[in-house]
Amino acid sequence: MSEKRKYGLIGKSLSHSFSKDYFEKHKSKFSSETSYELFELSSIDKVEALLKDTSLMGFNITIPYKEAILAYADELSPEVEAIGASNTFRKLPSGKWKAYNTDCFGFEQSISPLVGNRENALILGTGGAAKAVKYSLNLLGISSQMVSRKPNNSDQISYEDLNAESFTINLIIINTTPVGTFPNINDFPPIPYHHLSAQHLLFDLVYNPEETVFLKKGKLAACQLENGIEMLHLQARKAWDIWNMPF
Repeated sequence: MSEKRKYGLIGKSLSHSFSKDYFEKHKSKFSSETSYELFELSSIDKVEALLKDTSLMGFNITIPYKEAILAYADELSPEVEAIGASNTFRKLPSGKWKAYNTDCFGFEQSISPLVGNRENALILGTGGAAKAVKYSLNLLGISSQMVSRKPNNSDQISYEDLNAESFTINLIIINTTPVGTFPNINDFPPIPYHHLSAQHLLFDLVYNPEETVFLKKGKLAACQLENGIEMLHLQARKAWDIWNMPF
């Protein structure tokens, strides 16, 4: 009997994740001898044992390992080279691992119908997801500025720097941080919400809960709103296409 083929998700805390349930509902693309598992890793070096598992064919990566995982990649897709982060690994016939990024695809497909004539965006966060978002916005012709608790280069500003002018110029605000994710559903990014208006689009990559406090505050200002569930589905389908495409 052939060895069961495994896929999965790695991250530090996965209690919030819908990925396994989503796989179970859409696993018709895979054989009955295929499973999707959750791998909680206390540190990224724990991935070394997983990479040696001969039955593991591919996996997704979530917070906080989307950048650190690149140290374990043998090959990088063009998107990963440009972004500097990966959310999808695939085992090659040689046994080596190639890193891909499907977050950029999922985000671009999800936000593009919503952009309208908005030209500038604030990206809350500076991690791997934020880098994929910035890459996608650039493809859409949208200028963006990353917002960080601790800015460390000229491309980033602090939350304290945000003011009325920031919100007049940037009509798209994207939360790429885990702030507000279950079980910490009462948390929200520290931005001046009183500057929001009906002209703004708020996009939260968080999908659990469906409506975060970040989005609820946007709703009070009549903003256009979108959560991360469609992006999750789109990036997952893209990852599964990568896992199933011929070599």
